[in-house]
Amino acid sequence: MRLLLDKLPTRSDFVETVYGVLLDAITDGSLAPGERLTQEEIAEQLHVSRSPVLQALRLLKKDGLIEDAPGRGVQVAALDAQRMGQLYEVRGALDALAARLAAQNRAVIDPELIAQGRRIADGDDLKAIIDADMAFHGAIYAASGNPLIAESANRHWVHLRRVMGAVHRASVHRSTIWDEHQAIADAIAQGDAERAVLLIDLHVRRARTNVVQRLGELLAPVGSAPQPAQALNAA
Repeated sequence: MRLLLDKLPTRSDFVETVYGVLLDAITDGSLAPGERLTQEEIAEQLHVSRSPVLQALRLLKKDGLIEDAPGRGVQVAALDAQRMGQLYEVRGALDALAARLAAQNRAVIDPELIAQGRRIADGDDLKAIIDADMAFHGAIYAASGNPLIAESANRHWVHLRRVMGAVHRASVHRSTIWDEHQAIADAIAQGDAERAVLLIDLHVRRARTNVVQRLGELLAPVGSAPQPAQALNAA
């Protein structure tokens, strides 16, 4: 395994932390699809016992982020363009519902979320880029007043976060995503539910199209002609 992990500080329960470290590594591509994972090596690099590593791997397997490897052991699960497209369809329905309810509430999405997103959009911190994106959509879920929306959406975001990492790495420009976010937030604050739904639907549809296209290119057989770089929306 090529990944180099930093030792974790001393604490009593490492399961959540180990899970987070491995999730970040899968998301940013440090752990690539098909890469084998061993409890011993992860435990050694993180300076923890094998028990929390085993439990974290079980959680990742339950989430569908790792799978049984041929023979024995586990490996990072493969990315599937069609599956990701289906997840975006479900997310689009949830986002549209959240935007409609938030607009009916004339909710104000924290402007700092958008300002911060713009600041980091063209940077190299992939985790920060994805976290900012998730925070914006999470704010809409919260503003809807229906906690079941976030509960349902969060089950899918763990996979969307991973594919967003793959697509954002191929993107040459990301600031337009935050222009779309600003327009959505404005419609919500103005109480224009129909416009908010229209804008967020277009936003997610565009993201789905870009993700399926770019992921298909990334998974294409070696030697296939690559498409030219372009501004991508995976948000």
